[in-house]
Amino acid sequence: MDKLEIQGRWNELKGKVKKAYADLTEDDLTYAEGQEDELIGKIQKKTGKGREELVKWINSL
Repeated sequence: MDKLEIQGRWNELKGKVKKAYADLTEDDLTYAEGQEDELIGKIQKKTGKGREELVKWINSL
């Protein structure tokens, strides 16, 4: 399973994620260190994408 690698750069990535999925809210994209699973779960719920797919996509941004 891939690990989400966003520490220190989430604010930069958040804009790209919001651009790709406009229906995500600021609350959906709130990130606190150590809560990566919760963040991915919120994004999964709104996008219908699988965890692995989302993690790979976010890591590639």
